Amino acid sequence: MRGHDWINNSLPDELIVEIFSHLQSKPTRDACSLVCRRWFRLERRTRTTLRIGATHLFLDLLPTRFTSLRNLYIDERLSIPLHLGRRRPADEDGDLESVCLSDVGLSSLGEGFPKLHRLGLIWCSNVSSDGLASLARKCTSLKALDLQGCYVGDQGMAAVGQCCKNLEDLNLRFCEGLTDSGLVELAVGVGKSLKSLGVAACAKITDISMEAVGSNCWSLETLSLDSEFIHNKGLVAVAQGCPNLKVLKLQCINVTDDALIAVGTSCLSLELLALYSFQRFTDKGLRAIGNGCKKLKNLTLIDCYFLSDKGLEAIATGCKEITHLEVNGCHNIGTLGIEYIGRSCQNLTELALLYCHRIGDVSLLEVGQGCKFLQVLHLVDCSSIGDDAMCSIASGCRNLKKLHIRRCYKIGNKGIIAIGKHCTSLTDLSIRFCDRVGDGALTAIAEGCSLHSLNVSGCHQIGDAGVISIARGCPQLCHLDVSVLRNLGDMAMAELGEHCTLLKEIVLSHCRKITDVGLSHLVKSCRMLESCQMVYCAGITSAGVATVVSSCPNIKKVLVEKWKVSQRTKRRAGSIIAYLCVDL
Repeated sequence: MRGHDWINNSLPDELIVEIFSHLQSKPTRDACSLVCRRWFRLERRTRTTLRIGATHLFLDLLPTRFTSLRNLYIDERLSIPLHLGRRRPADEDGDLESVCLSDVGLSSLGEGFPKLHRLGLIWCSNVSSDGLASLARKCTSLKALDLQGCYVGDQGMAAVGQCCKNLEDLNLRFCEGLTDSGLVELAVGVGKSLKSLGVAACAKITDISMEAVGSNCWSLETLSLDSEFIHNKGLVAVAQGCPNLKVLKLQCINVTDDALIAVGTSCLSLELLALYSFQRFTDKGLRAIGNGCKKLKNLTLIDCYFLSDKGLEAIATGCKEITHLEVNGCHNIGTLGIEYIGRSCQNLTELALLYCHRIGDVSLLEVGQGCKFLQVLHLVDCSSIGDDAMCSIASGCRNLKKLHIRRCYKIGNKGIIAIGKHCTSLTDLSIRFCDRVGDGALTAIAEGCSLHSLNVSGCHQIGDAGVISIARGCPQLCHLDVSVLRNLGDMAMAELGEHCTLLKEIVLSHCRKITDVGLSHLVKSCRMLESCQMVYCAGITSAGVATVVSSCPNIKKVLVEKWKVSQRTKRRAGSIIAYLCVDL
């Protein structure tokens, strides 16, 4: 524009604000806000969502800077957002409580944002019932409240029930100060509107609270429970009183088949069921789910030791709309159970089998023949699954987009070559610690697939030839993990640098043949690189680390031994780059 700002001189604030309101991408909005001070100020006026680290020092600035804010998430696990105001140190005694959100700060937050719809207070340990009660009286339009890790008590929860009549979503994970009294009052107050409730590690929440939920929250659609103090009585009350339940996640060691029978009888709209660490749960409960919950689409079974193939047969026979299935650590489920799924659940799109040593090739033969729409497959520590299973998946599931395999030692080149030949839509491939997979497999993948993400960590037979094939055949590659590859050297790095210019993340740790020379070739053209991990790479020195930092303008994370980072590199990196240092 040759020094003339035609846009700012011609457009009023209202029109620029209107333009900003149509930008959906956060990175795009952030970029626009950095154009000039005026755009920075106006862009803030259009923000409806903000995520910050908890600090009461800046709360008084938020209402004046973010006037359209409706969703605020404060997480004390995050670092303090210095861009919101002037940095102030902790007091002389080093007490960091002075920068944590307090009841006073929460009360002022309510005054500044009375129209707040969603509020997250994650691990804000200094917030008590007094602050929550004050906020509830001021933010009566609140629809979602996340109190994970907050030590709030019954008084604050009762105030939320009395004042926030539109509350739909409530998370009470790790709220150790809460008892049945507070949750009962909340259920009575917001029962008509509440749709989602999460309770975990609340030792004083018992069946009494669940009975109140069942009696008052008839619109409840999502329930997540993790407690050893809730028994069949409480869950049966919820099942019978909340017929619209669609999502149920349970980790309650004292719940038995009787509770799931009630769910199968009453919650006919159930779509997602996740059962974790059930030691008193058998096929009888799964049969009830299969008989009643015909709309079930997503099933997760983790460490359910007494489930067997008969339970999965009941699910396959009764819940034919299943699209997602995860079986993790259920040692009595074997090949036959997955065979039933393959024959009956034709809409299956995602399958995860983890630590399932009794599941063999025949199971995936059935999946390959019957589940033509499968897009995602996870296999972890499945020692009985080999190349025949992979060939069947490749020939039958040609819509496969994501394949993750770890420590499946019977899978080798044959199976992965078949995947490369038939699954041309594959974009995400992870083959970790599969000793039989070598360069030939990667060559086939490079010829047939356009990968965006590849992880071949610990596959010792893979060397320069395989990675070079990937570099030349997959120019869209963004994420690459080649750690613990003994035979990988600088030639592969040079090819990656030449062909994979979109690379954003690379992991080179424990690759002892890669040197500073290969690293310099890699970063020469990979200008979009944001993360580079190179721990225990004997051939990389402080000069190589300096090359990465100086050559990659977008670099945000460098993982390397501390002694390899020179003082000059530290100064050059500055506070913007969050590199990690690991001592030898």
